[in-house]
Amino acid sequence: MIRAMTEADWPQVWEFFDEIVRAGETYAYPADLTSEQARALWTMSPPGQTVVLEGADRILGSATMGPNRPGRGSHVGTASFMVSPDARGRGVGRALGEYVVQWHRDQGFRAIQFNAVVETNTAAVRLWQALGFEIVGTVPEAFDSRTHGPVGLHVMHLRLS
Repeated sequence: MIRAMTEADWPQVWEFFDEIVRAGETYAYPADLTSEQARALWTMSPPGQTVVLEGADRILGSATMGPNRPGRGSHVGTASFMVSPDARGRGVGRALGEYVVQWHRDQGFRAIQFNAVVETNTAAVRLWQALGFEIVGTVPEAFDSRTHGPVGLHVMHLRLS
């Protein structure tokens, strides 16, 4: 079940948020964020939204979405996703991705732009391409992967209109 994230959900989201950021492979957030700093970065206020995908007994993933830019750029949306490492390969990312695409359509966005998809995050790149996103450019060596060193960041785009 995908639903709006509540304050009570944050401790579970924080567990995998912190693990994912500290792994150093997919997000350029500082590794030493406190829970409160992370919540401020992750939680979107209207016109954006932050959701969780809830399993039988716990939160399996989260997504945050909204306008990519204010004002004259607000017709293009953006989103970020995190899936609990022990829930990967179970369709959580796909379900969140499908939700985000439909949410942007329902809100009247004309496109979605992902600003920084790490090129070595091949599972995410494949998923976004399967959902219709295209790589429109790659910024070389813009991400310092803990495992691979400097790698590119893809800018990915999906036209909704």
